[in-house]
Amino acid sequence: MNPLRLDLTARLAKELGVLDAPGVQVVAPTLPPEGDAFLEAVHGRDYVDAVRRASADPAAADAAYGLGTDDDPAFRGMHDASALIAAGTVEVCRAVWEGEADHGVNFAGGLHHAMPGSASGFCIYNDAALGIQWLLDHGAERVAYVDTDVHHGDGVERVFYDDPRVLTISLHESGRVLFPGTGFPGDCGGGEARGYAANVALPPGTGDAGWLRALHAVVPGLVRAFRPQVLVTQQGCDAHYSDPLAHLAVSVDALRTAYALVHRLAHEVADGRWVALGGGGYEVIDVVPRAWTHLIAEAAHRPIDLATPVPAAWRDHVTRLLGRPGPPRMGDGVAEDGVVWFRSWETGFDPDSRVDQAVMATREAVFPAHGLDIWLD
Repeated sequence: MNPLRLDLTARLAKELGVLDAPGVQVVAPTLPPEGDAFLEAVHGRDYVDAVRRASADPAAADAAYGLGTDDDPAFRGMHDASALIAAGTVEVCRAVWEGEADHGVNFAGGLHHAMPGSASGFCIYNDAALGIQWLLDHGAERVAYVDTDVHHGDGVERVFYDDPRVLTISLHESGRVLFPGTGFPGDCGGGEARGYAANVALPPGTGDAGWLRALHAVVPGLVRAFRPQVLVTQQGCDAHYSDPLAHLAVSVDALRTAYALVHRLAHEVADGRWVALGGGGYEVIDVVPRAWTHLIAEAAHRPIDLATPVPAAWRDHVTRLLGRPGPPRMGDGVAEDGVVWFRSWETGFDPDSRVDQAVMATREAVFPAHGLDIWLD
């Protein structure tokens, strides 16, 4: 979670003119007037106090709260930095809900593993859950959350597992082989919310065609049936084939295709209300800056052609800083005429395909709850 990845993203978006495009505002997050009390909408006060103690003195980190571990080491200022990220996501949700912005992006956010009472998976405060809870507390009756990080969006799912006002969809590498070891099709919500948590657990090695097929076979149908008033998406880019922490094989070209899909859905079903967050992504030079620059550009209605050269000034900066220039183009050379090809679900279920088996398991678990046919698109 090297913060360098955020700096390089902002620099690349700036160099390509995305941040200066008409209608785009770059807003620095600030804590609300009540200070960090807003965190208690999701997190227990005892946990927030534990984070504050570890932030002031890392030696005081309490492993019972997931702090001071290999995944969540304590560092000075940890509380303030994490609270600001969370405040940024809440502010984006507020601006979109109140009509100040059509779309909002916080690529520093998407910290979806944090639990109400503990840190987990590099995440201290769950900004996505806090943003969704703010929306619910301020009048939203239906919020859809779509998570395409390679890791299961377990923290957000946990917070809203029994709440039928929130539909959570996570497309990730199977928990049988990857952290956090959860997110199976049968984990589909509790009580009145059964069928409102959808998990697509993909096999290792899934590439562009399978990943996009799974995305299209599950997300649009559920989101359209649910009719959310706001669409919140977590766009972790660690499903990329060069990411060091996982085993999927997705290109920047396919990630950009996914951004366009959720953008269209927001306009189709949620009056354009779209909040997009960052998340995982650990190839900090070649992948993260390009992926999230595409995300910002998509939200700004100014998508960037995949053949666009990466600006020389950015590559020179990266070379001076890290000793190599980074990628030459904004895409990975996979798309043909801007299109990444995949076989749609309408072509039929292939029982011998592990991807199709994963998709069908998800559809069987959750589609009936929404009146959807498990076979038909």
